[in-house]
Amino acid sequence: MRQKIVAGNWKMNYNFAEGVQFMTEMKSLLNKRNSYNAKIIIIPPFIHLTDFVRNFGGSFMTFGAQNLYEQEKGAFTGEISAAMIRSVGADYVLVGHSERRQYFAETNSQLAVKVRLALKNNICPIYCCGETLLQRNDYILFDIIKEQLEVGLFSLSGEEFQKIMIAYEPVWAIGTGVVATPVQAQEMHAYIRGLISKKYGNDIAVQTSILYGGSVKSSNAAELFKLPDVDGGLVGGASLNAVEFCDIIIAC
Repeated sequence: MRQKIVAGNWKMNYNFAEGVQFMTEMKSLLNKRNSYNAKIIIIPPFIHLTDFVRNFGGSFMTFGAQNLYEQEKGAFTGEISAAMIRSVGADYVLVGHSERRQYFAETNSQLAVKVRLALKNNICPIYCCGETLLQRNDYILFDIIKEQLEVGLFSLSGEEFQKIMIAYEPVWAIGTGVVATPVQAQEMHAYIRGLISKKYGNDIAVQTSILYGGSVKSSNAAELFKLPDVDGGLVGGASLNAVEFCDIIIAC
């Protein structure tokens, strides 16, 4: 079901004590404001999930994992399975974040397997897609996004597809301070929704939440979130500052 969402991806930041301190401050700030409508998803390092779900979960906010492995179980030292993520109460998982694609060479085919494993374990995948600056400048950005969606997601049935979420993250805007203009963001979000409509029909397309991820901060969040096809944000660095992150949530 389409809704306004703000997801904070902590990446490899905050030890356990720092994470608890942040969550405590966040809860206090949001309780004082109590004037926000967005669903909040915190996506911390794996080690935080059990405690966070237990002590901060519920109607206040939900939690997701940053990655999952493409096998159900076995001798894969250091990896985390979908069943493990589900067992600690996390409801979401990032699939295909640009850093996973870049640093760990994850392919669209691998990501399709991860998406199915997440769904099998009743976890909502937040499927990330996006182009590099070179791909944008070469004007193959739409081809790149289409391939990422077709290979990674479009083998799903319509019923399965309704259980996923998409995050468009222009790689050239992640952690750079450069943000897609409202025109650029809306253009790509509308293009993604159009691809979904062509594959699954308009009813499913209009109900799919598509987040924008790329240097989102409180100063640009409201302008981005009011765009007709932008349903919120996947926030990186700004999600590590409780006051800033709360301002982004309020903007949604």
